[in-house]
Amino acid sequence: MPPTEPPGGGRPRSTTELAADAWEALFRAQVALMRRFESADAWDPLGRREYDVLFTLSRRPDARARLHELNREILLTQPSLSRMVERLEQAGLLDRLPDPHDRRGTIVALTEQGRAMQRSIGRRHAAQIRRHVGTALDREELAELERLTTKLRLAQQ
Repeated sequence: MPPTEPPGGGRPRSTTELAADAWEALFRAQVALMRRFESADAWDPLGRREYDVLFTLSRRPDARARLHELNREILLTQPSLSRMVERLEQAGLLDRLPDPHDRRGTIVALTEQGRAMQRSIGRRHAAQIRRHVGTALDREELAELERLTTKLRLAQQ
């Protein structure tokens, strides 16, 4: 692919430079937003990572996943996830069930209390997203951002 002219002139950028610059912009935007979200503490009484587990399960049609599938979708190591699932189970937010298709496997399921907690925190978090993302981009830009980031994520599988 030929180099691309940068906005405002200058030397053309290679595909590698464009990819690196796009990644840095995406990464830095995510860090800036996460700092805002963390400072507002919408996750209370859970932490962001605990909420991520509840949110990930809530997006599944049956609100359950094998432990290793859940591990692929969140940013924790397997031992850390296992300990977190145990704590969330003790809090009544998750159930751990034997996998009927694999005796060694474990299925993690969202309880009704877990669903209620996810929705409560999710509403507060969605308000933050609307405030910090929804006011920075118009509807077309939001749709394009979703399309591009989904395409990028799916290309990694």
